[in-house]
Amino acid sequence: MTEAPKQTKENEAFTMVGTMQQTVARPVTVSGKGLLLGKDADLVIAPAAAGEGIVFERTDIEPNVQIPALVSNTTNRARRTTLSNGDVTIETVEHLMSALAGLGIDNALIRIDGPEVPCGDGSSMLFVEQLIEAGTVKQDLPRRIMRIHEPICIQDGEAMIAAFPTEQDGFQVVYDLDYGDASSRIAQQTQAWSSLNGSYVTDVAPARTFSLHEEALALQSQGMCTHLSPSDILVIGEDGPIDNEFRFDNEPVRHKILDIIGDLYLAGSFIQGRVVASRSGHALNRRLCKAIIEQDKVARRDSVISSGSEMDVREIQRIMPHRYPMLLVDRVVEMVGDERAVGVKNVTINEPFFQGHYPGTPIMPGVLIVEAMAQLGGLLMSRKLEHTGKLAVLLSLDKVKLRHPVTPGDQLILEAVTIRAGVRTAALQCKAFIGSRLAAEAQIRFMMVDAEQD
Repeated sequence: MTEAPKQTKENEAFTMVGTMQQTVARPVTVSGKGLLLGKDADLVIAPAAAGEGIVFERTDIEPNVQIPALVSNTTNRARRTTLSNGDVTIETVEHLMSALAGLGIDNALIRIDGPEVPCGDGSSMLFVEQLIEAGTVKQDLPRRIMRIHEPICIQDGEAMIAAFPTEQDGFQVVYDLDYGDASSRIAQQTQAWSSLNGSYVTDVAPARTFSLHEEALALQSQGMCTHLSPSDILVIGEDGPIDNEFRFDNEPVRHKILDIIGDLYLAGSFIQGRVVASRSGHALNRRLCKAIIEQDKVARRDSVISSGSEMDVREIQRIMPHRYPMLLVDRVVEMVGDERAVGVKNVTINEPFFQGHYPGTPIMPGVLIVEAMAQLGGLLMSRKLEHTGKLAVLLSLDKVKLRHPVTPGDQLILEAVTIRAGVRTAALQCKAFIGSRLAAEAQIRFMMVDAEQD
């Protein structure tokens, strides 16, 4: 068994723990063939401004195509994680994403001149060694953390991955690798890892991707991994690794942790919580990532709502001409310039429309949900300097979807985000939620008219 690389004083500072964002101190170049496609690629990890996140750029396509490293930009591929933008893809990004997360790098522009990230020996050391040599630079924005607030569990057959809240800072992973067969060539293995101890470089990064011999042969018969031999990566035969040896007694389970770290970094921020997994692969990891993002959105909305009012009903009435019963925004709880607004409509049984709209089973009319979203959009547009003294009049609706009924006792959380805003017209993406459930959404266009004309 070969010895894993040592953790040195020089790289002890590289962890997920910290309060400020950081980027690479200088560009780092990594070259090599991709794991599955086997095509040569040169990859440059370059510094990026605070708040930019991790962004990939295909430089072999004219014009160059950028793809932010977010789970919303992934596409389904077997055995790996792939980013896409239209027809442009970047394959097998998980090992590089794991290295960036494990070393606490928040922002980087990754330029690549091929369709797949170089694989090296199937671990993340190809990137880790270069990044440690380059070092990092602290930036002037606080690091964004997604905290797990409530347990989340994703299952698919016998595979499972779950996330739990924890009082501790940092990110912990516990993986149980058990194929449930006493004769399996990969014995049951369990490993725990925490970002708090800074052990990514020694305990996780060296662990290589692995496959059984018959799985490797099947991939090669499909035209994948044809450039690799068992000595290049970790192929497990009847008597253990073929033409190779384990770096750890439980190297396979450590690589599973490496993959989880990389796949969950597609949340676009670091995660505070504990993840427990069994037989989970890339597809299930990404499903958990999406669920964590959704939970975080709900928690942030709840936090904003409970923090107070940006605009109460009296201030709303100063801006809008609507009055009872047509004023459908009770308060605005967040206003980010003229870019985004969050508002609240408390739906009670005393609403006049419930007397005639399915009185036996009261449901808020969909047109009034859309009207409530439009009113919040009008309040948002009133913040734009060019719109001072003007009213936002509804011009058109597009992509309207009513997804969940709204009934007495519900609190409708309204959200409006500016798509574009000119002097005369504006377009917004509006949504309405009940807790975490999407009740309605629409793209709404407004015409700005002088208040005197109304």
